[in-house]
Amino acid sequence: MISVNKRRTLRTPRLFEIRMRLVNPVFALYSLGVRAVTLRLVGRERELTRLLSRVDALAEGRGAALVVEGEPGIGKTALVKALCEAAAGRGFRVCKGAGDELGRSLPLLPLLDALAAARSDSGATATAERLLARVDDLCALGPVVLVLDDLHWADAATVAVWKRLARLVPQLPLLLVGVLRPLPRRDDLAALRSGVERLTVPALGEAAVVELVGALAGGTPDDALARLAADAGGNPLYLVELVEALIRGRAVAVDADGTARLTQTDLPASLSAAIADRIGFLSADVRRVLVAAALLGVGFPVADLAAVLGTRVVDLLPAVQDATVAGVLEDGRIGLSFRHPLVRAALYDEVPESARSAWHGEAARALADSGAGVDRVTRQLLAADDRVPAWVTDWLDEHGATLVAHAPEAAVDLLGRVVVTPHATARRGVLLAHLAEARFRLGDHHGAETVALAGLEHGTLVDLHWTLAQCRSMTGRSAETLVELDRALSRPGLTERDRARLLVLAARAHWDVGDLDDAERLADVAEGSARQTGDRTATSWALHVRTIVAMARGRMAEALPLFDRALAVAMGDPETADLRLLLQINQAVTLGELDRGDEAIASASVVRHAADQTGNTVRLAQSQSALGQLLYDAGRWDEALVDVDLLADDLKHPMVSRCDHGVAALVHLHRGDAEGARRHLDAAGAEVEGHVVGPLALATALELEQAGHSREALAVLVAGMESVEDLLPDAVRLAVELGEDPAAAVARAERLAAELDVPHRRASAAYCRALVDHDPVGLLHAADEYRAAARPLSRAKALGAAAVLFASSGDRTSARAALSHAVDVLTALGADWDATLLLARLRELGIRRGPHAKHRRATHGWESLTPMELKVTELVVTGLSNRQIGERLFLSGRTVATHVSHVLAKLGVRSRTDIAREAIQHRVG
Repeated sequence: MISVNKRRTLRTPRLFEIRMRLVNPVFALYSLGVRAVTLRLVGRERELTRLLSRVDALAEGRGAALVVEGEPGIGKTALVKALCEAAAGRGFRVCKGAGDELGRSLPLLPLLDALAAARSDSGATATAERLLARVDDLCALGPVVLVLDDLHWADAATVAVWKRLARLVPQLPLLLVGVLRPLPRRDDLAALRSGVERLTVPALGEAAVVELVGALAGGTPDDALARLAADAGGNPLYLVELVEALIRGRAVAVDADGTARLTQTDLPASLSAAIADRIGFLSADVRRVLVAAALLGVGFPVADLAAVLGTRVVDLLPAVQDATVAGVLEDGRIGLSFRHPLVRAALYDEVPESARSAWHGEAARALADSGAGVDRVTRQLLAADDRVPAWVTDWLDEHGATLVAHAPEAAVDLLGRVVVTPHATARRGVLLAHLAEARFRLGDHHGAETVALAGLEHGTLVDLHWTLAQCRSMTGRSAETLVELDRALSRPGLTERDRARLLVLAARAHWDVGDLDDAERLADVAEGSARQTGDRTATSWALHVRTIVAMARGRMAEALPLFDRALAVAMGDPETADLRLLLQINQAVTLGELDRGDEAIASASVVRHAADQTGNTVRLAQSQSALGQLLYDAGRWDEALVDVDLLADDLKHPMVSRCDHGVAALVHLHRGDAEGARRHLDAAGAEVEGHVVGPLALATALELEQAGHSREALAVLVAGMESVEDLLPDAVRLAVELGEDPAAAVARAERLAAELDVPHRRASAAYCRALVDHDPVGLLHAADEYRAAARPLSRAKALGAAAVLFASSGDRTSARAALSHAVDVLTALGADWDATLLLARLRELGIRRGPHAKHRRATHGWESLTPMELKVTELVVTGLSNRQIGERLFLSGRTVATHVSHVLAKLGVRSRTDIAREAIQHRVG
């Protein structure tokens, strides 16, 4: 008879493994502790085959995103481990991380662990961008498997990055796997499940249960053991723990005929009881170490465990080794980890909640004293009780800015507890400044404003005024900011540095309320004051206000040297990193207004790339929006459309979002896609009272005109033409067609041309005057000016209007020539609606376009690729990653990814490898 009751035999890994090989020569991955006994994945053949097929596809360059879900202990991790081992066996890179119940308020921890990456100093958004770039770079080296276990415990930022990666898998050799339980139910996880392939791991069937128990017990289970196993509900973890408990308790004996018989009836009644039975075999010293480890989470560095226990790592080794042999702990990437989260939960729950909370507080202190990172200390503080000791105040005073940047949600929790304690009195103003900033970063403008006002009661803290000003600017209440600033500037004892910064805030607030004179005056005073103290931040902000005032007054030539001065002052100062991006965005816009289009597009591309590299989504959205408008004006519509949907609307300022959707709607309307335009107009929403967004107003008017409501379209244009000059030409055109008086619009166009002598303003004035005067020659002059300004759509409109007037006067030769040029431009743009309308109008007047080759825009194949898509394709063929391509072309990673997606769709292929293959064939052909 084979003995299974001698503990020495069971605890000798090699002997036990040999016995398992004799019983079952086919192996897989139900791990019984550090013995690493490999048992066949019983009953999982279908699931395993499906997973391994994804590895096969990955070998061919085809990525996939997959969610593996099921109840705790059902075998999700074992299946994914098999997948990872298969991938590693092929030489693929395997990256694994896991969510943690204690770390849910700390963004991106699972991905940071999986990718062995560090946080960006610029905050969570920049960290997310770096993680995406890291994955892209790894995929450029070869196939990657990225697994996030326990995704149900992951923070929202991790889930958001996972979803972005899931959208990229069609173009990367990336197998993205998320492992999660059905509960807890979260909206973001529900959205994640709906967009990817799902593999639900079911309970084991009856035959599989019997087979697994037999393999574990070392013999065919008798009826009693089989009935007991059936009570486990087909849960493999429960079965493993149950049979292990029976073996430890010598409740199973294997007969000579190979039958495993149940010999006792005192058995674990649940999975928790079975896990408790395993832990119960350990000594008191080992259990104490394990309980301390449970405080740290599922995975933890051994140094942290030593710090919490106040001992040396070497003194922990015996207990750690016993826990490993017992199958409670196992080696992990960052140190040690519990074999299963439920094992850790059983130990954690043994400690009464009140004692557990206190112990978390002590653990936080020990980790802080040992120099542990902000994340690891914060995890313990968040789990501690509400009684905040004095040392936490000092720690937050030192590390508060880092915590706010990396984890604003956690910062709000901790700072909210600390600021009300008596020992925070001396630092309350600084702590409230951190708290206000954290609330502002979370989008809680009302809460941030309330905290900032409370903080100002403790003195004039410039940081609080900056947060307060931002809150009120976002809510359209900058006039209230001026009241607070006047009070602060009148306080005695104000330092010259603080005075300069407060003056800058006052100048910005005056700008917000439209008081350009006071904005410029205060900016001048602030600049002088800041220069005296050598405050580069205040100096550059003051110069920024002066530039935007100059832009608003049409003094573009004056604005450019101010931009250069501001950028020179701000260069190299970390505090002005955000301002540098803003200055470069406005500089690009100014270059565009001066009709230096190529320079403007290049400048906007550079700043967009810089914003993307730093993870500054606010400036990224603004730079993309500015670039989109410049590309639209330049007739590069396909490129303009790419940028519209790169960032979700909730990451953009509402005005930026409206502008982007307006540009997209305009392109769709001119190309005859009314349905596509309507989607963007619906997404943009209605104009906000007092704020006219030029592209959105133009798109709204054009949709009305196409629907036959020209008078309503004219009303939209007239309402906004005082603040947006681009509305003037169409306002005059419709007014002339409807018999309305266009004098006010013409006068404004001519006044603007006199204020700034640049081609597009000269063209606009000439176009408006020629329409009123029915002067076709004047329209040709306008067309020439529009060509000098590099604005093809406006040029085509002027040529088309000239063709109509020439035809009406009987000059058929001139009409046909102007028509031909206009249609050529419109065809190049893909402006089918405009071309069709113009040709119909001229046919009514007896003019047809002369013989010409008919060119249709290809929608599939190589001929359909835009110039930018061709450039991206050439670099894809060389093996560069999206990030590397972006650096070559000054594009954001998102932009490159979008171009690659378009190329895949147009060529009808599935991977970057397919693109390379098609490129070679195309060149050969």
